[in-house]
Amino acid sequence: MLSRVAENIYWLARYVERAENTARLVRVNSHLVLDTPSGIAPGWEPLVEITGLSAAFHAVDRETNERNVVRFLIGDANNSGSILSSLIAARENCRTVRDVLPRSSWEKLNELYLFAKENVQSGLTKSGRDRFLDEIISGSQRINGLLGSVMYRDEAWDFARIGRNLERADMTTRIIDVRSTDLFPDDLLESRSLDTLQWISVLRSMSGYQTYRRNVAIRVSRGDVLEFLFHNPLFPRSFLHCIQAVGESIAHIDEKSPAERKITALKRLLKQVDVADMSQASLHEFIDELQLGIMALHEVLASTYFPPAPELEESA
Repeated sequence: MLSRVAENIYWLARYVERAENTARLVRVNSHLVLDTPSGIAPGWEPLVEITGLSAAFHAVDRETNERNVVRFLIGDANNSGSILSSLIAARENCRTVRDVLPRSSWEKLNELYLFAKENVQSGLTKSGRDRFLDEIISGSQRINGLLGSVMYRDEAWDFARIGRNLERADMTTRIIDVRSTDLFPDDLLESRSLDTLQWISVLRSMSGYQTYRRNVAIRVSRGDVLEFLFHNPLFPRSFLHCIQAVGESIAHIDEKSPAERKITALKRLLKQVDVADMSQASLHEFIDELQLGIMALHEVLASTYFPPAPELEESA
């Protein structure tokens, strides 16, 4: 497969996944703010932190309030990580590889992009937000479901699978890192129930609440949630499941890929820790290591399978 085609498919999958993840984050946070007592709600800054876009958000002088954060994450053209920007990038990558992908995948992605473009202003309002976000989530899932049901299992499929699961693994660590910090004051009488609400929101951010209750426990607790989201091999958004999926597709492409060593290192790191009993400081350090591992894995994939980035010309 041509390196440029492989790169475009990889980023197409990452951008579609990113749009869905961002939509789910905004929707869950909107409901969490409504469900918590006035004055102690978590606010909107955590969403900017989770997406890793704090520098871009604060580059403009604006308050970190609901209106500004929602606009930034949903439809800000200057934010490369907004839902609209992600769909624009996904559409462009898909356009260049239309001959490799099922024709219907281009049609569905184009429909989702047009919906986002035409309805973004409605999505910024409280009354229209849920409908907008639900359609982004459903549309992204339709695209992934379509690719999963009809796409030939060749290298194109493997690069799409790698991109989708690497993006998921990254988002899982980001959500846990930010949301696992104490969102509510410890001296509140209702702090235990609020902690439970906090961890429910973490699970819902990854569509894992129902699965957790059916397969782990009815009661939601910090340790069980961390174990579920890091180590469960059967939940599609757990870190272990995502990394295993990436490893399987890398092996299909190249049994002697240098990226295999990065996968092995991440699995070894996961196996060494008991996340359920980690302090918050240790958990943060552990997640930092995982994120560095994800970055290293992406860099190896890029240097091995994608075309080199064009060199910048030096100014006179």
